[in-house]
Amino acid sequence: MSVDSETVLVGRLRAAGCVFAEDEARLLLAAAATPAELEALTARRVAGEPLEQVLGWAGFRGLRIHVEPGVFVPRRRTELLVEEAVRLAPPRPVAVDLCCGSGAVGAALAAELDLAELYAADLDPAAVRCARRNVPGEVFEGDLYAALPDGLRVRVDLLVVNVPYVPTEAVALMPPEARLHEPQLALDGGADGLDIARRVIAGAPAWLAPGGHLLIETSERQAPALVRAATGAGLVPRVATSDELDATALVARRGRGLGGS
Repeated sequence: MSVDSETVLVGRLRAAGCVFAEDEARLLLAAAATPAELEALTARRVAGEPLEQVLGWAGFRGLRIHVEPGVFVPRRRTELLVEEAVRLAPPRPVAVDLCCGSGAVGAALAAELDLAELYAADLDPAAVRCARRNVPGEVFEGDLYAALPDGLRVRVDLLVVNVPYVPTEAVALMPPEARLHEPQLALDGGADGLDIARRVIAGAPAWLAPGGHLLIETSERQAPALVRAATGAGLVPRVATSDELDATALVARRGRGLGGS
């Protein structure tokens, strides 16, 4: 493509509201094998489809994660879950990526840890199909813990969960890329955004190994409520944050003894 043609492409992307139009143009050019394919990809992006879904991949912890249309796009802030899990992992941990979406978290854990076992699960069939291309472990379809094999009970060292946590009324205020092109069930966390997170916390003690950790992405505003829920479930919670990633997570440990300590 000529310099003039690339300039036109950048202009089209910028006019469509793409803040990083030059970067996106380079990625689209690299992805397209022919001018016709470039036009098709550009038209999808200009129409508002997330760049990652257009390209077919998203960057996450240095990996290229396969992403399909209609599947939740991994966010960089979710890398905080992986950072914390890697730091807390015992030797040869058993890990679960729950509410896995594309399976980005599970794929990153497998790349950075010597896992004994890795499992992932999601309620969305499209996400499960996508995750099976990314996760080097077993991927199940179903509602939270109901999707997991019973043999995992009290064996999970790292239970890492990117729950939907947007309050229902706030979903309509999200950017069109998310609310129009990602599944509602991956965004909507109920009236206060914490319906799914509370269910995950309540069920976690039955699945965590002694000393195992539950890690849930959340917001700074929602974190205190999750700390209370984790304490009520008998877990030992703390809040992890990253200014660089603009991220917040609940990290809750299951005690090694009967008293939860």
